Amino acid sequence: MNRDEIKAALLQQIGNIAPEADLSKLDPAVDFREELDIDSIGFLNLVIALAEQLKIPIPEKDYARLRTIESALGYLTAARQRIT
Repeated sequence: MNRDEIKAALLQQIGNIAPEADLSKLDPAVDFREELDIDSIGFLNLVIALAEQLKIPIPEKDYARLRTIESALGYLTAARQRIT
C-alpha cells in the first residue's frame, strides 16, 4: 500500500466519522479533530477503523501522532512499511 492509498484510506475513515465535513478543505497541518469537532469516541472509532483497514497495530501511546493529516499520514505510512 503506497502513500496515496493510505491517504485515501485516512480521508475515507475521517469522512465516515464526520460525514458532513468537506475533506477537500482540511488543512493537512491542522488538528482535524478540533477542526471537525470529533469527540474522543469518534477519534477512537477512527483509530480502530484505520488499524483494521490498514492491518497495522496502533498503540494508544501513538494516538497523538494521528491528530493532523500530515502527521497521521507519516505515521501510518511508516507503520505499513514496517509490516511489509
